[in-house]
Amino acid sequence: MAWQNEMTLIIRHLINDLDSSAYTFTDSRIQETILVGAQLVLTEIDFTNTYTVDVDALTLSPDPTTGTKDNSFIALVSLKSSCIITGSQLRTQSLSALALKDGPSSIDTRGIVAGLSIIYKDVCEKYETAKIEYKTTNSIGQAILS
Repeated sequence: MAWQNEMTLIIRHLINDLDSSAYTFTDSRIQETILVGAQLVLTEIDFTNTYTVDVDALTLSPDPTTGTKDNSFIALVSLKSSCIITGSQLRTQSLSALALKDGPSSIDTRGIVAGLSIIYKDVCEKYETAKIEYKTTNSIGQAILS
């Protein structure tokens, strides 16, 4: 259960879903996304460890957070999963964005979409940068998650 706890917390920080009284995403939804992200990352990158991902059974083995931690795998999968989640949020908000003006009153929710777009672009660029860094050096600098 270690990867579920550690990687879920990392992703909550990356997507700013930290208010435990009003989480946007449940732990189980984030854990599913971690496995989807891991599956996608494994198609792009060859790691030293051989990971087995079963999205249906919600399993990842070996656990990258126990024993000798695979910080590169943890960082890359967390960034990819955060990119997936913010992309989903961006699509959802884009469909409901509107600007309404009635005399002197106005409501404009397009700014939410613009803000999410910036976050989405940032986290996906961090993933791409980390992926290139890993492919060229077989490791990722510690500053990537800060």
